[in-house]
Amino acid sequence: MASHEDHGHSAAAAVPDNVYHPHDVLDETSKTAVVGLGAGFFLAAIQNAMSKRNVGAFGVFSRGAPIIGLAAASPAAYTFFSRTTMNLREKDDAFAAAVGGFMAGGVLGLPTKRMPIVMALGAFVGGVQGSFKLLGGRLDSFKEEDDEFARKETVRRTTRLPVEQTISEIGEGRGIKPPGYEERRRERIQEKYGFEINPVKATVEGSQ
Repeated sequence: MASHEDHGHSAAAAVPDNVYHPHDVLDETSKTAVVGLGAGFFLAAIQNAMSKRNVGAFGVFSRGAPIIGLAAASPAAYTFFSRTTMNLREKDDAFAAAVGGFMAGGVLGLPTKRMPIVMALGAFVGGVQGSFKLLGGRLDSFKEEDDEFARKETVRRTTRLPVEQTISEIGEGRGIKPPGYEERRRERIQEKYGFEINPVKATVEGSQ
């Protein structure tokens, strides 16, 4: 069993821990923008429905254009700049999230047309996004070592091993009977106890 566990840990260790996979920046940005458009349209529709004036159905686009634009542009800016930073540095870390958050916050501050507000919102959102990434995407605490251990255990349990290797590690018997098992079993019995076991032939000749 020890050898089986050692091999499981070695198989998990053989999987690189920090392999970076490049992002398709334009594809992810366009998808994020589409989702943002949908969210902005939903917020604009609520605002239009709660309006005390009779603005009509097209008021969603006329009065809600700024909301729809910001809801699409801010997440798209975050995705574009964060993924670009990741690809350039080949790292998915808190710095890339902070850069994306700064750009997203800056976009939110553009309607004010005041640079201090733009910088302040950018710094705030960037700090929040960077901290959230630094905490491992969790609000309660930093990443625990148990998370990495659980990941390696999952890799170990889901990694398929050749049958021959499994048999060589855990041994034969106990229901595990690979080809040639009976011959090897007779040889072991003969070596240990000193007598030979002749196999029973399930044929007409064997019954005579």
